[in-house]
Amino acid sequence: MDEATAQTARERALERGVSMNRYIEELVERDAGETGQTFVEAASEFMKSYESLFAEEFPEPALRESEGLPRT
Repeated sequence: MDEATAQTARERALERGVSMNRYIEELVERDAGETGQTFVEAASEFMKSYESLFAEEFPEPALRESEGLPRT
């Protein structure tokens, strides 16, 4: 990393009261979490878009009326 970026990282870490390594770890963890959230949102949109096709292909089993449980 270039010196200007390293200096900025040191300053931000100091402001937060953590080591520079911990500050960078937090950035990576946050980035990974955002990536995961983006994937979940995209998967959700995909499922919404194709919900009717999935329902036709994989119908839910009927529930036993008295127990509210799937038929076995």
